[in-house]
Amino acid sequence: MPQIEIAPGLAIPDQELRYVASRSGGPGGQNVNKVNSRITLLFDVAASPTLDAAQKEKISARLRSRINRDGILQVSSQRHRDQGMNRAAALERFIELLRDAVTDAPPRRKTRTPRAAKRRRIEEKKKRGMLKALRGRKLE
Repeated sequence: MPQIEIAPGLAIPDQELRYVASRSGGPGGQNVNKVNSRITLLFDVAASPTLDAAQKEKISARLRSRINRDGILQVSSQRHRDQGMNRAAALERFIELLRDAVTDAPPRRKTRTPRAAKRRRIEEKKKRGMLKALRGRKLE
């Protein structure tokens, strides 16, 4: 059975994905009115036997806007005129989304504002204050 490599140690079987074709609003002229070229890839995150509980939690949290109430992740593509190309584009986007959702961001390193930057900021504030103070004075 073909597997879709998402990240090292995580591959999803192709049979867990479902593809639905519908009419596209993209380029194609008269062809748009008769051909179902838009592809929507459907993946049931909640019922996937491949993902463990932690991965399901991460995906559900990070891709909340793309997952419907039934726990199904939807990725659509109507970029191309050809159904096959849209299918490949939707699959590529699906892999990218899952990879980003499953991998943890590296921990943030604490940094300090450089002393020179603080000094420049204070000097700029003083100049600005002087300019505003001069506006209120009447010259004789």
